[in-house]
Amino acid sequence: PPIRSRRGPRRRRPAKLHADKGYDYDHLREWLRERRIRHRIARKGIESSTRLGRHRWVVERTVSWLAGCRRLHRRYERKAEHFLAFVGIAAALISYRRLTN
Repeated sequence: PPIRSRRGPRRRRPAKLHADKGYDYDHLREWLRERRIRHRIARKGIESSTRLGRHRWVVERTVSWLAGCRRLHRRYERKAEHFLAFVGIAAALISYRRLTN
């Protein structure tokens, strides 16, 4: 689906993709080229994936913080609305803790 942006037309695909060695396959690189998405994928046995960590670490850290909430980790809620409400509460609590420290 289109991605909302502040200015200009809605984008339908990301501009670039950063991935680790788990995505080092020729058919994936070709698929990204066909869709005109620039990619930065570490190569197995050649390149270290530590340089990619600068971009990916923020997302993985945030998911880890959210997984620390037991209710979100196990997905007790059946309705998606309730689950999303608890995600919002968890994000607010995590932000509050980060701001007070």
